[in-house]
Amino acid sequence: MEDHPLSDTTIWLTRPTEADIDDIAACCQEPSIAEWVTIPVPYHRKDAESFLADMIAPGWATRSPIWALRTRADGPVVGMIGLNARDESASEIGFWLIPALRGRGLMSRAVALVCEFGFQPDGLGLSRISWRAFVGNHASAAVVRRNGFRYEGMARLGSMQRDRRRDTWLAGRLATDPPGPAPDWPAGEFDIV
Repeated sequence: MEDHPLSDTTIWLTRPTEADIDDIAACCQEPSIAEWVTIPVPYHRKDAESFLADMIAPGWATRSPIWALRTRADGPVVGMIGLNARDESASEIGFWLIPALRGRGLMSRAVALVCEFGFQPDGLGLSRISWRAFVGNHASAAVVRRNGFRYEGMARLGSMQRDRRRDTWLAGRLATDPPGPAPDWPAGEFDIV
């Protein structure tokens, strides 16, 4: 699959390159990223190198693109977002953002761009994009809910992180679902602020 940079002129999503290794390694030192993402802890430069070699290149080759999130076209990596192919018509979305830029709607914008590309017939032509997050990751839940993902439940001990099973929230968006805030999330736990 060819590279597909995405932008709304507030954020830029581009394929990470070797020039981004040090930025990725620096971002992944943040404990709040390690809490919710399945990355090595501690995270070293060699982990960022492996990420590029083992995830980025093969991902783009197999309909599982990963983009670096930037706040300028030529800016440093401040986040990451990707689609992991489940089959030809379905993918799972995952993302992280550095704490200094949270709460500004940047990740919501990124998810909107990635979903649009994922559902477009001239993009990936997906029918479904799923999301899962460890229970308690309210920020991630708010981002996907704002982007039309419908809550589908909780998988008890549904995911593994560093040799420990954790409960997992599940949601999904279909190509036919509208992009705005999704209804039917459990009251209280997931109120959008």
